[in-house]
Amino acid sequence: MSEPPSTRAGGERTTTDDGIGGARRWRALLVIAVAELLAMSLWFSATAAGPELAAEWSLTPTETAWLTIAVQLGFVAGALLSAALTLSDVVRPRYLFAGSAAVGAGATAVIAGAVDSAVPAIGLRFLTGVALAGVYPPGMKMMAGWFRAGRGFAIGVLVGSLTVGSALPHLLRTIGGAGRPRAVLYGAVALALVGGALALFVEEGPYQSPAAPFDPRAVGRILRDRATLLANGGYFGHMWELYAVWTWIPAYLLASFDANGGYAGSSELASFLAFSTIAVGGLGAVAAGLAADRVGRTTVTSASMAASGLACLLAVPLFGAPPLLLVPFCLLWGFAIVADSAQFSACVTELAEPSYVGTALTLQTALGFLLTTASIQLVPIVVGVAGWRWAFAPLAVGPAVGTLAMLRLRARPEASRLAGGRR
Repeated sequence: MSEPPSTRAGGERTTTDDGIGGARRWRALLVIAVAELLAMSLWFSATAAGPELAAEWSLTPTETAWLTIAVQLGFVAGALLSAALTLSDVVRPRYLFAGSAAVGAGATAVIAGAVDSAVPAIGLRFLTGVALAGVYPPGMKMMAGWFRAGRGFAIGVLVGSLTVGSALPHLLRTIGGAGRPRAVLYGAVALALVGGALALFVEEGPYQSPAAPFDPRAVGRILRDRATLLANGGYFGHMWELYAVWTWIPAYLLASFDANGGYAGSSELASFLAFSTIAVGGLGAVAAGLAADRVGRTTVTSASMAASGLACLLAVPLFGAPPLLLVPFCLLWGFAIVADSAQFSACVTELAEPSYVGTALTLQTALGFLLTTASIQLVPIVVGVAGWRWAFAPLAVGPAVGTLAMLRLRARPEASRLAGGRR
């Protein structure tokens, strides 16, 4: 028989991780992960449909890029608003998740059914990003509420689900959406609605802090905490690279295939390889979560960023390489590039003030995604100057800076709170 729940200082409920509670937490992990996977299909829905929408609406390359950038900015705006109002700690996360998924699905459905130009589409993509700020951080809080031991693995599963979900629109395009942008958009809408509905079935976990009162000073305390700031520094370096690669890897691959003489069905091949490159990161996130719980969060994040930063540089000589070389390279890069992502969030759940963990996670993601808007726009500038071969080389700066931040965190006494003392 499992031990009954007890109460820790600050109102956080505790219980053991085995017995009946153990079975319930694995069920919660499955439901949260699937809900996140389906809801996050909204993120790159317009990006995957971008080539057809650009042709149909006569979009410029800049306008096409804004179909993705607007989501990033919307996410930042929504996350900053949520952090300022401490919504993730005031509203029950399952309700915030479900309602936000429905709003994002509605905005995407309007693009598919009633929009035929750039400006309204970009506005609705911004609204989609605002809505997704109510999906991702609450999902992390729900997962952290069910896991204390093995939290790195659990949040790794969540980020893995997010990763696969983000890649789904590219798969939808590959299996019937090429030339049918509305099929891709409506497909993402349906998946997101199912994901939001699933979130309603997630019970509160034994480690989830009770709803906290609105406290406008909470954000200031989070920003002044040195250890949390360093964990965020690692996350920011990681994010500088991640979404720029995810956004532009289809175009890089297509340009690379063309440089090697082109192939029949190059567009579909590029979409499928882009899906695979993003989706394989789900395995990376889970594997890194298992490793981080055993050998330490700063160790795993530093190794992952070193590998992905090196890949940014290797993309230069491998541009135009035959698929025999390019495919395994992209899959290894995709595995490494997101493997560390969950561990920065896990660090925040272990370092931040327990009553405002949701706000700390929301603030972390808000600032990280704000940074991605710059790196996403940097890539086409580099391409215009030096070509697609050099597109990703400047992104290597992010992992380098992030690694330094995590090594500094490793040397601080607060690092003993990470992964049960495994730094």
